[in-house]
Amino acid sequence: MSTEFLVTSRKDMEERGWDQLDFVYVNGDAYVDHPGFAAALIGRMLESRGYRVGLISQPDWHDVEAFKILGKPRLGILITAGNLDSMLSEKTAAKKIRNTDSYSPGGKAGRRPERATIVYANRMREAYKDVPIIIGGIEASLRRFAHYDYWSDKVRHSMLLDSKADILSYGMGEHSVAQIADALAEGKTTAEMYNIRGICYVTSKMPNIKDSVFCPSYEEVKADKHKFAEAFKIQYEEQDPFYGKTIIQPSENRFVVQTPPAEPLTTAEMDAIYELPFTRRWHPDYDEDGGVPALQEVQFSLTSQRGCFGHCHFCAIASHQGRIIQHRSHESLIREAEHMTTLEGFKGYIHDVGGPTANFRHVACRKQLTAGACRNKHCIGSETCMRLDPSHADYLSLLRKIRKVKKVKKVFVRSGLRYDYLLEDPNNREFIKELCEFHVSGQLKVAPEHAAKHVTDMMGKAGIDTFYKFKDVFDDVNRELGKKQYLVPYFMSSHPGCTLQDAVTLAEFLRDMHMQPEQVQDFIPTPGSLSTAMYYTGMNPLTGEKVYVARRQEEKAMQRALMQYKNPANYDTVHKALCLAGRRDLIGFGPKCLIAPRRKAEAKERRDYKGARKSRTSQGQDIHKSEGRQSGRMNSVKGTRRQGGRFSQNRKTARR
Repeated sequence: MSTEFLVTSRKDMEERGWDQLDFVYVNGDAYVDHPGFAAALIGRMLESRGYRVGLISQPDWHDVEAFKILGKPRLGILITAGNLDSMLSEKTAAKKIRNTDSYSPGGKAGRRPERATIVYANRMREAYKDVPIIIGGIEASLRRFAHYDYWSDKVRHSMLLDSKADILSYGMGEHSVAQIADALAEGKTTAEMYNIRGICYVTSKMPNIKDSVFCPSYEEVKADKHKFAEAFKIQYEEQDPFYGKTIIQPSENRFVVQTPPAEPLTTAEMDAIYELPFTRRWHPDYDEDGGVPALQEVQFSLTSQRGCFGHCHFCAIASHQGRIIQHRSHESLIREAEHMTTLEGFKGYIHDVGGPTANFRHVACRKQLTAGACRNKHCIGSETCMRLDPSHADYLSLLRKIRKVKKVKKVFVRSGLRYDYLLEDPNNREFIKELCEFHVSGQLKVAPEHAAKHVTDMMGKAGIDTFYKFKDVFDDVNRELGKKQYLVPYFMSSHPGCTLQDAVTLAEFLRDMHMQPEQVQDFIPTPGSLSTAMYYTGMNPLTGEKVYVARRQEEKAMQRALMQYKNPANYDTVHKALCLAGRRDLIGFGPKCLIAPRRKAEAKERRDYKGARKSRTSQGQDIHKSEGRQSGRMNSVKGTRRQGGRFSQNRKTARR
């Protein structure tokens, strides 16, 4: 294990005998020297290629001097907002400021600006006008074209334009950043790098590039949602390293150009990157704050692969990492596991072996290795491709090997299993048995996301019947093993396509399954995902079909409350939701009811009646006529009371 961090101060430079850095890397997260953190990964990769790299983490964006602490770099400036989009780090789905930030020291919020990449780049341009600026990371990657920004509720320029950077590196940047660095070292200008794959750049001249495709301009997508959908479809379909074309998007008097995606990393390349000399600790500067909470999630976890062919429409991983799986070798992972056992704080537990999805250890089919992922077909999700290779043999073999590493007591799988993919494996029971016996400790997290079929179709997820099928096998295997273990399903509210009636369907599913979600995930329209395009346009960009979208905060709150209908604090919201959905049948004391009747409202109704009667009497109204008109209402109220009492008695009996 390395004991030396990347340079973060002038003092560090002096100790190494450096008078100038090659690259200054500005990072929106606190510096954690672990391969799960993008700045550390890219920084270490450049270091391994002989470049002098220094990090400025979470600088005070109000003061340009904070961006000069490491001096002017010789070759270039790298900028990332961090592991998450800075808007997502700062604000919730309800657009409220978050109280914590797990990527900051002590979990304290407020350590980075909104749209951090733009702010940092502008500050760095102010500090050093003639130094090339390269932006990257997930924030820049998913905002590389004109995009819908949920938090401002408007279509914004490509982040490349707003940041005034020279180059944007999109996707997983090892290949593109290394090529950019080498080109700068050779004395090339950024304009001489436009042949590098996996980058975006801006030009004022009409590009004349063979095998390119124009998509609707910034002005068009801003003014017309159909044009937005058209542009998104083009961008979505060209994100493959084998057949993806150069994409050109006009923007006012300029052109944003995206070169084809970078080639996937080979197994040898991934092994080399993840075995660089990371300290695997947060920087000592954060000790007084108690460290950086985000490290806890990954410190004793193994990243075995990248990419995802799962096709969840609300997820932008496929747009960022690609649909083609890139994996590390067993040998590399075992070496990392062995090294992990020597680290301070290791207690024998490896928390995860996986990636975006744990059991995607290889490409969906062999064709992807030479021809890429199919343009208009999904590997898995609402439908399953006939050519899918669902074998879990390699992943199972890997888990068995890691279990045997000395000092390893338990190996968990926490990054999530695609149970629909697992069920496609003819030998799925063998895997599930070992999973339950060795890799689960009481609970296994899975993500059916919803119970309504057309909603899961909109999500690109398997239907709830597949969840039932998996649950049956899971429960059966645990009975066979004599274990009491449970599935912990995740669900999402307010996804495009989900109506209030669909939310009620999910609540009924939770009732029947005796599930009470402690946390509810609201759909958040983050840039780059198909679901976000649906949210903004009200249509599916791939098909043109109209999609219902819950936009009002009140309706989103009702959908969320229905998932936690047992929470007394949600009673009023759930009651209103059931009434609006035409499901008053679920209000009562029957076994299928979600909530009890609103007795306070009934009491208020009786008080209002009595008050109205006294008022009419005092005003000399015809008492007999008034009483006659009201007698039906009075009887109705009495009947309700008697009925309520009857159900209350039954409820008590049921409890006993």
